[in-house]
Amino acid sequence: MRECISREAALAALRKYNKELFHIQHAFTVEGVMRWYANDLGYGEEADFWATVGLLHDIDFEQWPQQHCVKAPELLREAGCGEDLIHAVCSHGYGLCCDVEPTEEMEKVLFAADELTGLIGAAALMRPSRSVQDMELKSLKKKFKDRKFAAGCSRDVIITGAERLGWELDVLLEKTLDAMRSCEAQIAAEMAKL
Repeated sequence: MRECISREAALAALRKYNKELFHIQHAFTVEGVMRWYANDLGYGEEADFWATVGLLHDIDFEQWPQQHCVKAPELLREAGCGEDLIHAVCSHGYGLCCDVEPTEEMEKVLFAADELTGLIGAAALMRPSRSVQDMELKSLKKKFKDRKFAAGCSRDVIITGAERLGWELDVLLEKTLDAMRSCEAQIAAEMAKL
């Protein structure tokens, strides 16, 4: 079982470098999605590790966007994170802002799901419910195909991510939607406390 810092320590590190509520909410979302995937894919004993990687994956993005995934190792070491966690965090920027390749299944999931959570989140905000709970795969696929919608969410990265995992795109979309449903209420509660 891989060691990781406590959630309190991870949250303190995140909050030290991230003040924008949007970035904090994204961190909580990817944390919850990664925990769901760990359990779904049979890595339940590593769920805390997967979740911590999700929480800290963009630790450097708000203050150092031009050095994303390059500044992160320094900040993560300072927070007490191990090299396996640092590698996992940096791997989600592979081919975009760094050359750390996602090799483990967890790293491939992070690479694939990170951008997708942004797209799903944007699609949820367009719904009367403003929620993912009643979102269907069909309507998500429609938003995915419309490249003008949430244009900042790279469809190419999401497609490449599904290919790296050896999954059909629909499988990635459906699983990530389920993952976001699983943590939506908890994230709303945490955001309300900030």
